[in-house]
Amino acid sequence: MTRTIGLTGNIACGKSTVASVLRELGAHVIDADKVAHAIMAPPGPVFRAIVHEFGRSVVAPDGSLDRRKLGGIVFSDASALRRLDAIVHSEVSATIRQEVAQATEDVVVVEAIKLIESGTLEICDAIWVVTCQPVQQIERLVGMRNLAPEDAEQRVRAQGPVSAKLAYATDVIDASGTLADTRQQVLAAWTRFTASPGATIAPSDSFP
Repeated sequence: MTRTIGLTGNIACGKSTVASVLRELGAHVIDADKVAHAIMAPPGPVFRAIVHEFGRSVVAPDGSLDRRKLGGIVFSDASALRRLDAIVHSEVSATIRQEVAQATEDVVVVEAIKLIESGTLEICDAIWVVTCQPVQQIERLVGMRNLAPEDAEQRVRAQGPVSAKLAYATDVIDASGTLADTRQQVLAAWTRFTASPGATIAPSDSFP
């Protein structure tokens, strides 16, 4: 029987590093960001809804979404971010649920920054929250995504406090240290998860 780990945490906290270790351990990893990229591609209904909501300025010269420009809009305006989430969340969650249902591996990992807020946590047997220091998030966004420091800080500030995610955590991975330290924590959490049947995470009214 397939069991599911929900892997979440705020932006640039180290989720991808943790997911990479879990792939090595044999888990099937579903990256919600890649799912979102696919469903937001033209000429699909989500693409059209985003353009209708935010205007042609978010369309790149090649006809695809200009994600950097769209990000500049939504991460500077909480209302705009909520509107984008309302367009995208349900489709991403539905696609992930279908992929989980079709998986044949013993363990499936859903890597999603909005795992809890989208309600996708309902299909997870455990919730792992990855954390690090805010200054590290900014440094990683600048170094790995080539964002200007002020843009990186804006994106970090635009997210909800990690404490909201931690309230759901069955395991916490602190990715503020070395890669070796992070890996050691992942291996320990994996051992606990695979050794115990665990309990399905119940939804909460803490998020819409």
